[in-house]
Amino acid sequence: MRASQFFLATLKEAPQEAELPSHKLMLRGGLIRKLGSGLYSWLPLGMRVLHKVERVIREEMDAAGALEIIMPPVQPAELWQETGRWELYGPMMLRIKDRAEREFCYAPTAEEVVTDIARKELRSYRQLPVNFYQIQTKFRDEIRPRFGVLRAREFSMKDAYSFDADEAGMLASYRKMYDAYVRIFTRLGLKFRPVNADTGEIGGVASHEFQVLADSGEDLIAYSDASDYAANVEQAEALAPAAPRAAPAQPMKKDPTPGTSTCEAVARLWNEPLSRTVKAILLYANHRVHMLLIRGDHSLNEVKVGKVQGLKGWRWASDEEILHAADGPAGYLGPVGLDRAKISVIADRTVAAMADFICGANERDFHLRGVNWGRDCPEPDLVADIRNVVEGDPSPDGKGRLAIVRGIEVGHVFALGRKYSEAMGATFAAEDGTQKPFEMGCYGIGVTRIVGAAIEQNHDEKGIIWPDPMAPFTVAVIPMGAQKSEAVREAAEKVYAELAAAGVEALLDDRGERPGVMLADQELVGIPHRVVIGERGLKEGVVEYQHRRDAEATKVPLAGVVAHVRGRIAR
Repeated sequence: MRASQFFLATLKEAPQEAELPSHKLMLRGGLIRKLGSGLYSWLPLGMRVLHKVERVIREEMDAAGALEIIMPPVQPAELWQETGRWELYGPMMLRIKDRAEREFCYAPTAEEVVTDIARKELRSYRQLPVNFYQIQTKFRDEIRPRFGVLRAREFSMKDAYSFDADEAGMLASYRKMYDAYVRIFTRLGLKFRPVNADTGEIGGVASHEFQVLADSGEDLIAYSDASDYAANVEQAEALAPAAPRAAPAQPMKKDPTPGTSTCEAVARLWNEPLSRTVKAILLYANHRVHMLLIRGDHSLNEVKVGKVQGLKGWRWASDEEILHAADGPAGYLGPVGLDRAKISVIADRTVAAMADFICGANERDFHLRGVNWGRDCPEPDLVADIRNVVEGDPSPDGKGRLAIVRGIEVGHVFALGRKYSEAMGATFAAEDGTQKPFEMGCYGIGVTRIVGAAIEQNHDEKGIIWPDPMAPFTVAVIPMGAQKSEAVREAAEKVYAELAAAGVEALLDDRGERPGVMLADQELVGIPHRVVIGERGLKEGVVEYQHRRDAEATKVPLAGVVAHVRGRIAR
């Protein structure tokens, strides 16, 4: 492609609203332009990247036996009402009406539609297994769209749905998609981790997220330093301490802590480690108040809380409910002296193993120290894993310690089971002649999100650094002073033609811009390989080659530059 015939729309500065590097660089590099809140037009340069991503996805999905279809993005409410998700999805779903006042949604996902296809078309076990996939636009009405394409309202997604006759078949399909995702992200040149994840609103019996590792990621990932264990922090299990609880060594004592209502403040006041303190968090669920206790230096895991027996559908307790149940003000609460008929006590595993700890005295401006289970207060009603893991915790698989990194979710696979097939009456004739619901799986990849995540992982102060498989062009050919030198023009045309003949996608910058502009544009848009041709070098029979990550250019003979570039690409 010749730059004079292409649409390069680079900017010197990004709009002030752009926060993350990917957002800034996609705007500056001319990949996207904002249309409205969370809505972006993709320009030619961005489309070339998107098509590269889609090509890899299609090749691996096809190789895994999935079959491409396309489903309407506008879907009737009745299908979503069958599964109960019309109400459950809430305001993130864009609801619309047609001229006959019938309700529709602009789909955020397509489980209902694909299940409707299955119940109408898949009649017998002989037609199974089958896996349908599509690459299509989705819409989720984010309350606060931000970070460019990483949290946009409209986005491109690859979603796939498998149908099997039994659970073993479903898990085999799940594994096949898991392996296909590993190949996809490996081929795209991304550093990523598959992690155990919560099934969330989609539901199901198992799920894994695929996280691109990046310092700017919204998700925290816990992984073992001695095994391949990895999980989203929301899902990672915090093991109980290996050592038994110590015997009490201190008497319980109540001391004043005026105006000091947090564990951090109490620890500073008494010059104690924060890990000696216990904080109380009050919830309301199943018509009663529950006191959750976690160590002062730990944080509550709200996903885990929702899975604790008796806490499904929980909410924060109101001030009135707290006063009635605990007979004390928030900020000064603890397990000593409670009326267990009015409030239950649920302790994190770590807290249940603590001795001589510090907690609230259920009286304003007072805390207790030297508190012990059994002696000063009854044992917890329930001990559960309700905290987020932290760096250095033992790995749940028993191998090594946990480290924490940040990631950007770009893919998610779910083993759904019968959640949707049973709700929608989607059955098939089994081998024994009975009607059975399909065992389903669903598998998503954020196509546009991959582009943003790749930039977050691959950029510097000059611009984007594309992995070769995603780059809009593989090589930039930059002739210096071509408008003044016929030799430079001829050499540039020769290199460009040889690259094309070798099947290498090249961009010949024939715009006649100043050398600084051409070099800056190439670095900004992130073309990974660069060949610079100048009159001085040609007199020596050489040109300059530089990879986008190289600190300096390398002089290469003009006659061998294409072979040199191909060698670097192969590496």
